[in-house]
Amino acid sequence: MEALDYHAEERRKAEFDVEEMKIVWAGSRHALEINDRIARLVASDPVFQKENRTMLSRKELFKDTLRKVAHAWKRINELRLSDEEASLLRFYLDQPAYTDLHWGMFIPAIKGQGTVEQQEKWLPMAYKMQIIGCYAQTELGHGSNVQGLETTATFDPQTDEFVIHSPTLTSSKWWPGGLGKASTHAVVYARLITDGQDHGVHGFIVQLRSLDDHSPLPGITVGDIGMKFGSGAYNSMDNGVLRFDHVRIPRNQMLMSVSQVTREGKYIQSDVPRQLVYGTMVYVRQKIVSDASIALSRAVCIATRYSAVRRQFGSHDGGPETQVINYKTQQSRLFPLLASAYAFRFVGEWLNWLYTDVTQKLQANEFSTLPEAHACTAGLKSITTSAASDGIEECRKLCGGHGYLSSSGLPELFAVYIPACTYEGDNVVLLLQVARFLMKTVSHLGSGKKPTGTTAYMGRVEHLMHCHCEVERAEDWLKPSVILEAFEARAARMSVACATGLNKFSDSEEGFAELSADLVEAAVAHCQLIIVSKFIEKLQQDIPGKGVKRQLEILCDVYALHLIHKHLGDFVATGCITPKQGALANEQLRSLYSQVRPNAVALVDAFNYTDYNLGSVLGRYDGNVYQKLYEGAWKDPLNDTVVPDGYHEYIRPILKQQIGTARL
Repeated sequence: MEALDYHAEERRKAEFDVEEMKIVWAGSRHALEINDRIARLVASDPVFQKENRTMLSRKELFKDTLRKVAHAWKRINELRLSDEEASLLRFYLDQPAYTDLHWGMFIPAIKGQGTVEQQEKWLPMAYKMQIIGCYAQTELGHGSNVQGLETTATFDPQTDEFVIHSPTLTSSKWWPGGLGKASTHAVVYARLITDGQDHGVHGFIVQLRSLDDHSPLPGITVGDIGMKFGSGAYNSMDNGVLRFDHVRIPRNQMLMSVSQVTREGKYIQSDVPRQLVYGTMVYVRQKIVSDASIALSRAVCIATRYSAVRRQFGSHDGGPETQVINYKTQQSRLFPLLASAYAFRFVGEWLNWLYTDVTQKLQANEFSTLPEAHACTAGLKSITTSAASDGIEECRKLCGGHGYLSSSGLPELFAVYIPACTYEGDNVVLLLQVARFLMKTVSHLGSGKKPTGTTAYMGRVEHLMHCHCEVERAEDWLKPSVILEAFEARAARMSVACATGLNKFSDSEEGFAELSADLVEAAVAHCQLIIVSKFIEKLQQDIPGKGVKRQLEILCDVYALHLIHKHLGDFVATGCITPKQGALANEQLRSLYSQVRPNAVALVDAFNYTDYNLGSVLGRYDGNVYQKLYEGAWKDPLNDTVVPDGYHEYIRPILKQQIGTARL
């Protein structure tokens, strides 16, 4: 019997080639094919099934994670998967695990900060997983303020060793993923002390557990920090606590590509510039932005498909009720999130290019563009992760009551994703870093030195401070040049206003603290400009496929005009646009929603998620929501018995008025 497709009519409405859009989303035909193949490999393997994950106890969940990771490693070796394929298999496993930190932080730290000799010693073992590593930086008392870390690494010239020590309770390492139960080694960040002098925070490779029986080594106290937000979700990860009691390591286990300590205990900076760390930072943040588009697109896929299935009100003469997706209130909340998923995807692609560019410049000892690249990636990490977190929660609300069910996939997706707002830099702290860079850029404008990269628009600050938006009709907002100038003018004017405000303070740090809320808003304006401009740049490329480019143009306009609508106060208060022009932007936005509507389901189909990967009854490809919700309810362990455990002890005495004599 042929399976029903409740979305068949929706898919027939599509005005573009979905298969070609899949290639655009994936980045290339090769990327689409390899993603599709690995996703289906994972989805078809019974060991990787995850239906009951949210019902497991913490211990069961962690053991389940260990089993899946081991099976994944077995399959990687059996199938002789390439590094790219292996990375995708771990991604589609879709369960936070210690391997995320081993491959994503431990290995890159050694590659980025270790000498050639250190890399030759440690990386082969790490690649074969003969050792398991994590990244131990954050402490109980310090996260964002890395320079405030308290763990010490004191050089002992008598033995040619570093003594790693946790001098206070707040110096305990706290949060590193993989640390709690799995890791055998860590890159530990500690204050380097030689001959009584503190040289600041440096990285050290420290063995934590025996490679024979996995027990902690002498002087090391290590364990898991406990349950986190949500059921299932990030609780599969063993985030750890770690304390050192005068643990000795050889001198050559300090990561020494940037600075070294000699046998005599002399601290020296190497010829390799400190800016090398920017390369690793850009790589990690580019990955986070890419992950933001993935997480948001999953939520949007679920909410869009369910909104097309769900019908409420509007029945005429006994006919069908109105699809929820046809209500303008639903469209005005959902379609900007759909547009955001595509926008973040394309800015993530651009960041991938930026990482390659930064790497090449580092190799050529060219460092002039690095501060701009650092600020840009910091800001985009902040903007995209905050928007994705808020967007996932909005998608849950868009699914009504059923969105609150664990089987909708949205509660767990939200719980897994939201730590991204904090790890690799608290989002507000990162925006303040961007603001510092912007203030520096503004202060140099009169020096004749032209701003570069994403701040190049600041070179036209004279024009941007006085230009007037030329929009007279709603459709004028469809011109990319008009949108771009409005965003550039808003960003420039907000930065200049902050710089002017700072000049009124005799103490610049006092001024920065006082105006920090305004500075954050200026940083947001700058970062949103980057995302809009990169979406527009994407559309200047040759994009094949019937109707594909047209749909992307519509989504680009939705993304930009929704931001104007959302931040109308900024645009009007800075004089970039008039209130009337703001109203016209909103009018055009409504028209754009009508153009997105017939293509909505097809646009989320282009994400190419398997039902396994989405993990959502509401987001099923075939739209068979109600039958599967009903069937799924009976699988809950609570329904294993008709009369609940505890009835005779606790319910019956109440019903029979015997509570006073019951043995509770």
